[in-house]
Amino acid sequence: MNKLGRRRAHASRQGLVASIAFAALVLPPIVSGQATTENSWPHVYPGMPSGDYSPAWQSYFEVTEPLPNVTWDLGRNWAGNIAVNREGHPNDTLFFWAFEATNGSLTVPANESNNEPWGIWLNGGPGASSLLGLLYENGPIHLRPDFSAYENNYSWNRLADYIWIDQPLGTGWSTTETGFVLDEDQMGSDFMGFLENLVKVFPSLKTRPLHITGESYAGTYIPYITKTYFSMADPPVNLAKIAIGDGTVGNAATFEQMPTTTTIETYPQLIGYDTAVFEWFKEQEHLCGYDLNLTYPQDGHFPTLQLVYPTDPDRAANVYASHRTRTTIMTKTGLVNTARQQALRREDQLERRHPADRRLHVHDASAKRDLSERTNGTIDPWYGCFLYDAMVEYALNFSFPWSMDFHSMNGFDIYDIPDALNPETPLDGALCFKMLTANFSDNRTRAALHAPTSKEWIGEFGYTFSGSKDGSDPNCRPMTFLTELATNATARNVSVVIYSGNDDSLIPHRGSEVVIQNTTFGGIQGFTRPPSTPWYDDAGNFAGIVHQERNWSFVLVKGAGHLVADQQPGSAFVFLREFVLGNNDTGLVVNSTSGPLVVGGENSSLVNDVLPGQSGIFYGSGATQSTYTFPSATIANWESFIATATATTTAASTAMTKAQSANAGVANRLSLLVCVVSAFLHLIPL
Repeated sequence: MNKLGRRRAHASRQGLVASIAFAALVLPPIVSGQATTENSWPHVYPGMPSGDYSPAWQSYFEVTEPLPNVTWDLGRNWAGNIAVNREGHPNDTLFFWAFEATNGSLTVPANESNNEPWGIWLNGGPGASSLLGLLYENGPIHLRPDFSAYENNYSWNRLADYIWIDQPLGTGWSTTETGFVLDEDQMGSDFMGFLENLVKVFPSLKTRPLHITGESYAGTYIPYITKTYFSMADPPVNLAKIAIGDGTVGNAATFEQMPTTTTIETYPQLIGYDTAVFEWFKEQEHLCGYDLNLTYPQDGHFPTLQLVYPTDPDRAANVYASHRTRTTIMTKTGLVNTARQQALRREDQLERRHPADRRLHVHDASAKRDLSERTNGTIDPWYGCFLYDAMVEYALNFSFPWSMDFHSMNGFDIYDIPDALNPETPLDGALCFKMLTANFSDNRTRAALHAPTSKEWIGEFGYTFSGSKDGSDPNCRPMTFLTELATNATARNVSVVIYSGNDDSLIPHRGSEVVIQNTTFGGIQGFTRPPSTPWYDDAGNFAGIVHQERNWSFVLVKGAGHLVADQQPGSAFVFLREFVLGNNDTGLVVNSTSGPLVVGGENSSLVNDVLPGQSGIFYGSGATQSTYTFPSATIANWESFIATATATTTAASTAMTKAQSANAGVANRLSLLVCVVSAFLHLIPL
């Protein structure tokens, strides 16, 4: 079902579910804000056992009070805070909400434990509560725009015992008396401490295969958690697989800026199918070193991409100032507000410099080609190598329907490209628990979930790491140690799944594929065959592309953006069942007497870097959408152009990649050294 059909079905059956991740554009204080490091602690509810954690705590954590507006049987579930084992600091805790798959499956005694898988879900941010994922994406409770609740038939706990966890310390309903975590290593240590206590409460979890799943900035959390797991002589759980969706595994240049032209090829509507504008992006991509060529097997390592800042004095300072929040993987709110401020500031600057020619906001043919007219063989001084910024600003200025209301900018959904609704349905994190009580702070709700009374729940805020001078994450991105992690994963038989929604503009799949091709796993660098095997949902519909080699899997989900389980719940359900919890071998490379074969075959039409998106862009107000499709002649002209353009650039990129790979090893080692030194300097007070 296409997005419009899906939205109309929601509107008629259960209301429109917003396609945003963590917050709407206008955020009430209860959801988006700046959490403080003031002490917080779990609340002691009646019946709390004394002493160490044990199965006796199961009855204490069990949610037995009815939740308002939940009119169906949720099955048994448990919620509350569990300590992370920081010595002398019992109030450093993580909040969890656990749902079992079948009656009794989570509370089975250790001596009766089976080999059934279990899962953990983590949202990102950093600073986003995983309860947002539970209520908007893959949990058993979902919301309508009128705040009422409905049962999610695709909840992930229907496939396995699943636990949603607020972390790091201070996120959501997790508490802290020592402040926010120093860095990702301390986050990983805290998480393992939490698991040590969790398996005391639910003993069967110690030996059952654990699958850690998450999205966005969990692409940083999960590798560091796994790294901590591998460092332990006796880890508390049996890790079987990690699955990262639209994740920040690479650095900011790799996950956000480098994939821009691939994103445009997926949705050329972003530039109005304008071939001259595309040529500008391709030239800038080349000048920035972003035109990496993926080969199978990969021919050499890519150099570590670095951000190149604007040199225009009216722009550079603003980009530098916003860089910290941008590279900590901003939410939709942060990015769009930043883009709004930058664009309006640029409008004022252009008016001062050229009062008679405000070119960027004169919507005629000459203004539309503003980018292409600036092409001169050098990196653009206004954008530097922030090509993603250039794409967003261009769409908001010149590309219908995003350009309908430039000043509000509410119609550009960075998480879901074809969604240009303005305004979107008013669902945001502040409403998460409106379906539970009329007032989020109602103590009946807190008591039912054994939530702390020492703090307000904040759905998402800008997390400040205490180990850096400016609060930014002091650690390197996981791509710097991914080969080492992969070596340990191979030795410990831990599988890795990287998945992406094809309609995500913020962290497109191209960046994840580059990271995979630059990583050595199973003794070989990257995949040896290009991802080109189709997979299908339970109705037999094409759901995307899958490829698997040497315990690594890449899955692309058609018609989904950043929030795969929200935008394609049926496909996400099949994905979890088959490729995460299960062992479906579709897309798996196997050896045969005639050479390597791929289970499920290889589709030649899918052997490229781009899976075309849908033709229609949704616009309108809330649930009253219309669909805009460009004229067929415009689309046909683009398709003729792009077939030739991409063939030419691929040949050029191949030669460039070979030249780059000669120096990539030195460059990558230097990058790692810089990262280590930078992390050390973050700890030195000014």
